[in-house]
Amino acid sequence: MPSAGLGGGLETVINFYGRGRDAIDLIVDEGSFQENLCGGERLDPEWAESALVGTARISGEISTVIANDAGFANPRFRMVYAGLMGLEEGLKMAHAVYLTIKADKDKPLAEKRPIILVVDTPGMSPGKVEEIIGIYKSTGAYQLASAEARRSGHPIVAMVIGRAISGGFLCHGLQADRILALSDTFGTMIHVMPLIGIARVTKINIMLLEELAESNPVFAAGVSHFYNLGGVDGIVEAVEDMRPCVEAQIAEIRRLKAGGEHDKVGPWSRLMSGIWRGGRKTSEKVIELMENEFDLALPCWLGGEDDGPTP
Repeated sequence: MPSAGLGGGLETVINFYGRGRDAIDLIVDEGSFQENLCGGERLDPEWAESALVGTARISGEISTVIANDAGFANPRFRMVYAGLMGLEEGLKMAHAVYLTIKADKDKPLAEKRPIILVVDTPGMSPGKVEEIIGIYKSTGAYQLASAEARRSGHPIVAMVIGRAISGGFLCHGLQADRILALSDTFGTMIHVMPLIGIARVTKINIMLLEELAESNPVFAAGVSHFYNLGGVDGIVEAVEDMRPCVEAQIAEIRRLKAGGEHDKVGPWSRLMSGIWRGGRKTSEKVIELMENEFDLALPCWLGGEDDGPTP
């Protein structure tokens, strides 16, 4: 199968925007995906249909799969469409993770089922209603659930197939043990904020930001730039490589967790990778300054010093 091309079939696909279901079929065992079944419990099929969750097998092993389905909009929240993360979507994904943790809570580390995240989201819903209700509570719950699953031993691998942007990626992907992404050849888009958005917030001229983006991965969009920042652990060059790459990462995560090397998976490991790759040139200095400030402030917080202001 060619890795990229023009046309509508998977064998000639140019990108996977809006094709979360197709990506799932290519990653898991054929015909094994059972939608809305998580940890042995059935979810309401009409609940947040754009949040695609379920159980599948990968090389025969039971796994939880969570993805965006850009083909569905949410009829209750009109600003949730095209893969945007909404209030109900975050809660449904968090629920799927907690059901997974519950199902395997008594199993040894080696038997904790993997959680595979298929990522294609242009961000969080900009809906006013969701903001008023508290969308941050929903997406925050999903982040917390993912972090708890990761710490409890579940191998979590995120596979970015299309867009991984802003707050959508923050809750759906960035808490994974390892993050993979289809290469820039597929038009895969990863960034924190579009340059026009950065210009509006910072009041910096858009032309200056475009110039900075050519040499600074913090401002630039794309997989290769995000890889230099440490935000991506591996780049997948061909569609048919998604499955073996995900399988390899699951095995590697298990090996590292079994050996107690938890600092080599998850967000901290990606921070270190960004430093080693040269994409984060001042992070070590910032970390050092923050640790020094913390050491100075700690006695005040603990009540061990009467003199000096409490931070």
